[in-house]
Amino acid sequence: MPHQPAAASVPPGSASRLDAAIAGNWRTPTNRARDLYRHPKATLQFFGVQANQTVVEIIPGGGWYTEILAPLLRDRGHYIAAVEAPAGGEAKRDDDALRRKFAANPAEYGKAHVVEFDPKAPVFGPPGSADRVLTFRNVHNWAEAGTAEAMFKAFFAVLRPGGVLGVTDHRAAPGATLDAVMSSGYLPTDYVIKLATDAGFKLEGQSEINANPKDTKDYPKGVWTLPPTLTLGNQDRAKYLAIGESDRMTLRFVKPAAAH
Repeated sequence: MPHQPAAASVPPGSASRLDAAIAGNWRTPTNRARDLYRHPKATLQFFGVQANQTVVEIIPGGGWYTEILAPLLRDRGHYIAAVEAPAGGEAKRDDDALRRKFAANPAEYGKAHVVEFDPKAPVFGPPGSADRVLTFRNVHNWAEAGTAEAMFKAFFAVLRPGGVLGVTDHRAAPGATLDAVMSSGYLPTDYVIKLATDAGFKLEGQSEINANPKDTKDYPKGVWTLPPTLTLGNQDRAKYLAIGESDRMTLRFVKPAAAH
């Protein structure tokens, strides 16, 4: 396993700005309650996110991390939400909700930008224009859709040399094959690492920030059995709430400085 630094180097003052964004009163109570499982401060510091960077978040969904990242980057950086187009179903609802969130609070989100991309031929911005690309719990969807390789190549293209790709996703049990877990929402860590390294990235660090040893990964409805989805409703609800959210890999990749 590669060296695991606690976090990339963070300039003085960055931590306090991140603290202020996490504590922001614009964050919804429902989202704030999930900090216990998602560890936003430790995760974003591990990815080396700083307030003066250009950060592309891939498919922000309902905007959980958006509520932290967009205000953090508002004054000195640039937050870009990359959403699928044309989007239908859940993706369309998430996209609409995100745009409503931006419109409802221009003081915090007025400088946030939305870029639409084709998942089969994704482009997230001009080549070499981003300092960080972040994706939270999305890779399993791309694996199932057959678009994962194209997505990781596009991450590589938009990042500047030396830029960082940060990935978290539901972590399959050791030794599990992709085919065996594809429909469960969990992914083998080595599969995700291979996607990134095949695209040109170097694995720079792995962290257990978002690990959950209570997660047995053998549920009737896969990872969606656990909170926050709780697909089974009231069936064994207390059991799944006691487990909490899924066990997650947290991986930091770098685009080599010599990359073109």
